[in-house]
Amino acid sequence: MKRQNAETDKAFRILDICNELLNWILMIILVVLFCYGTYGIGDSYMLEENAMPEQYEIYRPTEEDYGDFDELKAQNSDVCGWITIYGTHVDYPVVQSEDNSTYLMRNPRGEYSLSGSIFMDYMNQKDFSDFNTIIYGHNMRNGSMFGTFRKLHEQSNLTSPYVWICTPKHTWRYKIFSVHTASVTGETYTLFSMADEQFAEYLKSMKSASELQLDAEADKDDKVITMSTCTGNSSTRFVIQAKRLEKGEN
Repeated sequence: MKRQNAETDKAFRILDICNELLNWILMIILVVLFCYGTYGIGDSYMLEENAMPEQYEIYRPTEEDYGDFDELKAQNSDVCGWITIYGTHVDYPVVQSEDNSTYLMRNPRGEYSLSGSIFMDYMNQKDFSDFNTIIYGHNMRNGSMFGTFRKLHEQSNLTSPYVWICTPKHTWRYKIFSVHTASVTGETYTLFSMADEQFAEYLKSMKSASELQLDAEADKDDKVITMSTCTGNSSTRFVIQAKRLEKGEN
């Protein structure tokens, strides 16, 4: 009987040790999860803050020196221009590389960054001379990069129809003529080599696709920019298109 009690006591002690060990393991797991979650929140905050245009304000062209990109180009020779859309967070350098993947995770200084850059399609001319210049940017949750595009699909949120593009040689004003959601495999991303009827039909199609009532019209003699960002659906993109204005044109 005493032997049986001793064995029972031993079993209970082993059980207590196992329970205590399990409690410590659970506590360690909870601490690790808490630290990981806290790090993730902080990391996400820093990611979004580092994507804000204020990070590049020091390089922003002015009316006096709109073509002076020397300081930024000294850090990254891929810089080819600057884009501004008033009433949004879009106020960034534009870069271009030999592919469309490099600047998905590199900032305009060429440094690794999950927020990426505003970048031009690698098949376009750096000087914005193509009939359709395509520009990409991430849809950031805090509205940085092209994150405000998701709000511009409501008429009241488009407070200014103008887009400004600066390059080392020129500064241009564009006017938005279409805001729509496009298929990633659709005609929106077509490049054109001449001002022909095919381009004219394309512009009509883009205008008719617009989800907003806009007074700007584009024709085959215009140069346009197509700005694109993700929607959260891998098969579609938010798109804003604008035509270049001549001097004195509104």
